[in-house]
Amino acid sequence: MRTVADIIAAMDTVAPFNKAAGWDRVGLQVGDIAAPAKTVGVCHEVTESVVDEAVSSGVDALVAYHPLLFEPTTTLTAGTHPAGRAYSLARRDIALIVTHTAFDVAPGGTADSLASTLGLDRVRSFGPSDRLAARKVVAYVPAEAAQAVRAAMTEAGAGVLGHYRGAMFETEGTGRWWATESADPHVATANAEGSAIEHRIETSVASRQLGAVLSALLAAHPYDEPVVDVFDVSTAPGMIGRVGEIDPTDLEDLAARVGRSLNSSTVRVAGKALGEVRRVAVVPGSGADFIDSALDARADVLVTGDVTHHRAARALSAGLAIVDPGHIPTERPGLSALVIRLGAVLGEQAVDLTTVSVDPWQA
Repeated sequence: MRTVADIIAAMDTVAPFNKAAGWDRVGLQVGDIAAPAKTVGVCHEVTESVVDEAVSSGVDALVAYHPLLFEPTTTLTAGTHPAGRAYSLARRDIALIVTHTAFDVAPGGTADSLASTLGLDRVRSFGPSDRLAARKVVAYVPAEAAQAVRAAMTEAGAGVLGHYRGAMFETEGTGRWWATESADPHVATANAEGSAIEHRIETSVASRQLGAVLSALLAAHPYDEPVVDVFDVSTAPGMIGRVGEIDPTDLEDLAARVGRSLNSSTVRVAGKALGEVRRVAVVPGSGADFIDSALDARADVLVTGDVTHHRAARALSAGLAIVDPGHIPTERPGLSALVIRLGAVLGEQAVDLTTVSVDPWQA
């Protein structure tokens, strides 16, 4: 029988969770990974209406784009607040799995879907997302034990890079030491100089898995005093924006195209109406933080949501126009893609709850 763990694994193939932004809350938010998940639903955001639709549709596991719980929760009680909705899901045995920025940066995800919907050509990525802090683990291992140590570290979760596991870099050199009388060296003898051909193995480890990886490494290592270094690093980021080209037009025509394509009745525009537009950057959701990145990508216009007065003014002063059709409209194309992508991985159509309106703003 299919379980919640199977749905999590399926989503990890569609949009690896380890590519999500460091501040994000992705993965399982509510539920038991061992619980059955016969019927899977997809929604934009968990509202009261979505909970009702999920219950009436017999959904066992709900894949949501937006996280339900962003802040630490100390109580789980009934109500219309996020914790209350989480309680409603939990007492009905409906698991909740969140993808958010992991799907934003994924190939064919929210950013790609937005660029495609707006008809951008020659599209490339820009704007590295804020990644999770990670650790770089470096170990020095005798040559004959390198394979066993690599396998143990991989099994414990080291070297996860998108769809890859056990990603490591390895070089060979000579290790030297002086063993005291109290030492128990793996090679050579105590109270003497020793040396051995050793492999330097280095890999990236998510901070939450550091303990498990170190434990596995030390258990597999044959030395009585293994040399292991741990460094703070930031892993390779996913790119949350896309930039591409369109046939030359003006800002007014582009804004009209954005409104039609994204079904947005309220499109805010900041810029010169008669300025020629050729290169367009897009960021789904709230993308004002990527104004500088869009400028670096030589965009004429940034299409994104939730741009404040001061951010728009700063963009204009730097030579970048803004088209803001709203937060939710910029994400809708990606939600359609999410339903299709998840259904393809599961081998069956997911229950589509993305049509339930979650936009707090009235048209």
